Amino acid sequence: MERSPIILGREQRLKVLSCGVHFFLAAALTASRLPGGHAPFALGCIAAAAAGAESLAALLGTTLGTVLFFSFEEALPHLAAAVLIIAAGRAFRGSRLVVSRRMRSMLAATVFLAVGIIYVTQSFSPLEDALNCAASAVLVACGVWFYLPLLQPKQERLDPAGLLFLGLSLAMSLLEIQVAELSLGRMLMSLLLLAAAGRQGMQLGAAAGLAAGLVADFCLGGDGLLFTGVYGLAGFLAGSRSGRRGAAAVAYIGAVLLAVLPVRHALAKPLLLESMFATGVFLMLPGRLFDGKRVLREEPRETAGMEQLKERLNRMAAALHDLYDSMGRTAPVSTEENPAIVFDRAAEKVCRGCALCDLCWQREYTGTFNALNDATPFLMERGRAMAKDFPGYFSSRCIHLPDLLTAINGELSAFLMRRQYRRQLEETRRSARGQYAQLSDLLQSTAAGLEEAAPAFRSAPTERIGAALRPREGEQVCGDTVVSFRTEGGLLCLLLADGMGSGEPARKESALTCRLLRQFLEAGIQPEAALKTLNSAMALRGAETGSFTTVDLVTCRLATGETAFYKFGAAPSYIKKGGSVRRVTGGALPVGLRGTPAAPDVTRLTLAPGSFVVLVSDGVADPGRDEWLQDILAGWEGEDPQDLANLILRQSIQRQGLQDDCGIQVLYLPENDQAKLV
Repeated sequence: MERSPIILGREQRLKVLSCGVHFFLAAALTASRLPGGHAPFALGCIAAAAAGAESLAALLGTTLGTVLFFSFEEALPHLAAAVLIIAAGRAFRGSRLVVSRRMRSMLAATVFLAVGIIYVTQSFSPLEDALNCAASAVLVACGVWFYLPLLQPKQERLDPAGLLFLGLSLAMSLLEIQVAELSLGRMLMSLLLLAAAGRQGMQLGAAAGLAAGLVADFCLGGDGLLFTGVYGLAGFLAGSRSGRRGAAAVAYIGAVLLAVLPVRHALAKPLLLESMFATGVFLMLPGRLFDGKRVLREEPRETAGMEQLKERLNRMAAALHDLYDSMGRTAPVSTEENPAIVFDRAAEKVCRGCALCDLCWQREYTGTFNALNDATPFLMERGRAMAKDFPGYFSSRCIHLPDLLTAINGELSAFLMRRQYRRQLEETRRSARGQYAQLSDLLQSTAAGLEEAAPAFRSAPTERIGAALRPREGEQVCGDTVVSFRTEGGLLCLLLADGMGSGEPARKESALTCRLLRQFLEAGIQPEAALKTLNSAMALRGAETGSFTTVDLVTCRLATGETAFYKFGAAPSYIKKGGSVRRVTGGALPVGLRGTPAAPDVTRLTLAPGSFVVLVSDGVADPGRDEWLQDILAGWEGEDPQDLANLILRQSIQRQGLQDDCGIQVLYLPENDQAKLV
């Protein structure tokens, strides 16, 4: 009777200890920053943490780190990526897709890129920021790969490669701390590299040396590969003498000397001294320091921390939404310059010293003003001034007309450049404001989706689904894509996307749209927020490819019949119940045609048992002449949705021909409990 409280206390202590490790580790790794303001190792630690209290502790730790080491502009994308990584891990928990280390690493890197690309597109140097973002995404994936065996261990001994990676990533946070002009972080990196190579051999030593050197060179921002060459060679030679501490130390120092002496670099001497110091420390350490036994840990249980996560998600979303509101709270003041400034500045240069200045600008001021005013439309249309643009009484009187024209053209070029810059700045401001709103919607949607993470299937599926596709005449593949699936929350989703044009290019666009939207919905993001995000992303893609896609999405909760139709440029949909047919339409533009956050047309209703839902692309029926389709639906008395889809396709070919790709998807909610997926 007295043993239960003792066991419970031990479990609680282990839980608190585990949360403390995650908290301080994430906080320390946040200091390991790369160019561009990224902290990929902290995000890797968060993604590798167990679901529940540990992940929340890691999130709090990196939040503390951002307060200490980040500016507000850098903290915002980092915390957004951290929260979304936790939410994605929670949404996919238990799924076969993310059981392996590889898939969990790829998931974390993908979520990081999804957030990073929003800020890269708004950057003044997108190419440089894109390279930094891509490198950080690779390190996020590596962090998850190496931290998982350490933070969620299942074997008796800790993974040596994981310990080495953790040590090197922690050492990065100390790179800028110097003692007597020697970097404390690089000394620690040299010590870890020597210890690993001396015990694990050439392969691990060379790989660890190259990786540590690449990261060190990347953090320095230089154009050389000094540390990559030195650490790679040193790790390789020290590993060739593994098992013998003295020989490994001599090989390491010899390799550093061999690589550094021929090089004229400002950091060559400090690098040699750092390596010598690290070698001395290595020789003084106990031989079994890195052979410690592991402590068996209890598998963490689910806690009530999900409510705290939801609250933080909502608070971050509210902060982003307030920022969005603040950018549009005041009406923009027009900053357009008057073209008259071109003539004022040109006259200041040419006319001030002219003998006829008083005549032109005082006694004949009205005539001069009218002459310049009449020439303005020609200047703005052509982009340069010519003598014929001015009336004869003015051009014949001006004794410095060539000089005046030269001055006007110079000022006009500057005027046009200033106007173009102001318009681009305003467009960037509007786009950034929209991105803040979009990210706020995503966070709110993710928080709302956490309530639906648990499966809600009370009984066997009761729906039947049929589909039919037919390519345009002369094409081998159909440009339309149809998809149906259930989310973990029990939401049935039907998708029909129609890519611009036909054939393989259209198929790729529609398939990409369906795949991205499905990933959003299966991650627990609400449909409207997912569609807004997809529209913004596809608008950026469409700016390069010139393509767009219509999207027809239907979501249905089978237990209640609650159904929603979301349309982005899609053809009408139809609801059949008995002999009555209802038409559902929308007026929103297709995905990718509007760059600003655009909402789809939404129609909500409740489906009764025995109802059919029919989705068609515009190649099946002309939206303005679809009476024949409504007549077919009204007279249909069958119960097989596949037969209905085939019938509609046959009638469409007879009436419309195959002038465009045809896509049809039919949902039937039977009145009995039998179900069939076609």
